[in-house]
Amino acid sequence: MNPRLAAARALAAVLSGKASLNSSLPAQLDKVEDRDRGLTQDLAFGTARWQPRLDLLAAQLLQKPFKAADADVQALLLIGLYQLFYTRIPAHAAIGETVGCADKLKKPWAKGLLNAVLRRAQRDGEAMLADMERDPVVRTAHPRWLQKALKAFWPDQWEAICAANNAHPPMILRVNRRHHSRDGYLKLLADAGVQAQACAYSRDGIVLAEPRDVRGLPGFAEGWISVQDEAAQLAADLLELAPGQRVLDACCAPGGKTCHVLEAEAGLSHVVAIDLEAKRLVRVRENLDRLRLDAELIACDARDTASWWDGEPFQRILLDAPCSATGVIRRHPDIKLTRQAEDIAPLAALQGELLDALWPTLEVGGMLLYATCSSLPTENTEVIGAFLARTPGARELDLATEAGLRQTHGRQLLAQEGGHDGFYYAKLIKIAASRG
Repeated sequence: MNPRLAAARALAAVLSGKASLNSSLPAQLDKVEDRDRGLTQDLAFGTARWQPRLDLLAAQLLQKPFKAADADVQALLLIGLYQLFYTRIPAHAAIGETVGCADKLKKPWAKGLLNAVLRRAQRDGEAMLADMERDPVVRTAHPRWLQKALKAFWPDQWEAICAANNAHPPMILRVNRRHHSRDGYLKLLADAGVQAQACAYSRDGIVLAEPRDVRGLPGFAEGWISVQDEAAQLAADLLELAPGQRVLDACCAPGGKTCHVLEAEAGLSHVVAIDLEAKRLVRVRENLDRLRLDAELIACDARDTASWWDGEPFQRILLDAPCSATGVIRRHPDIKLTRQAEDIAPLAALQGELLDALWPTLEVGGMLLYATCSSLPTENTEVIGAFLARTPGARELDLATEAGLRQTHGRQLLAQEGGHDGFYYAKLIKIAASRG
């Protein structure tokens, strides 16, 4: 299959609100030649990354918007524009190959439209975009609701956040301290001719100078390393783990933090890792198996404690709550298309429900670490503030890290070009049982 057609079909599912690229793209990648998989991924993810900007340009170029049934043609047009402005693909190839895909969609009427619009974009697009730069949606390539939210919450940082969101993320490793120290593994990389350096905040983190296939790095199959962003790596040490503890990892998939917890403290008595969907736990089990670690995996709604909790309290709980994922847009740029302003309040309500449900499973004196990969205080410090206000037995603890910005509650890490993702942490201690 033509990589442009494969990317368009994956992107059309996103534009139609039916899927994310993580769910729609793999099936399309299976249909292209191996040599075209990288191009297909770049076309899909790159177009999603710049879609807010490209979509406004397309609206200027088109006489009327596409019908809902023609999301595939819309996707083709956006992919064509992406090639013209963000790749080194020759314009004649970008236009010709993209236009030719209309036949495969069984929409030959679209060929003339695509050809005319893309050729005009080739001729006038740069000037049109320059004229549109006054619009922050065009300038930042972020949907208007998110651009406004970031500007309101982070008036001094919002443009840097948008720039980081649009940049390609670095590849960051987590060294399994059961096997090697970070310095020891850095030497192994140097011996293998791989340029890398230690992360600033995670004691186990290494950032590679250039992304590469992790399977070709020393000891991957043996469990010496994993791929995990630096911000996510902070969780294990912030939990203050100790031998004999029972630990709960709520909302655990894909399991990176579960594995890191087990790597960081070999003497834990028991680790329970739960997630809503059983199919997501398959990836968790695969990660555990590669690292030769074990945890009790349970597919359930974490809020329904009666269905999964055995009544024995936990000394540590990690709640990596479902969120808008606005801190990891650079890794999942289709969040710009799939997330809407009206999603945020329901997510904050869910986060509060999870805190309320899990708190009774924590023993007095135990700690709960709350985390999200959101950059929006609505899901972070506001959620923790509301929980503390309604929970007399809860107190906040300082976080032992210099990463991020201190907030009214917790610390907010903002996405950094070449550094960590956007993330949030707050740590709570249970000083008394709730009154019944």
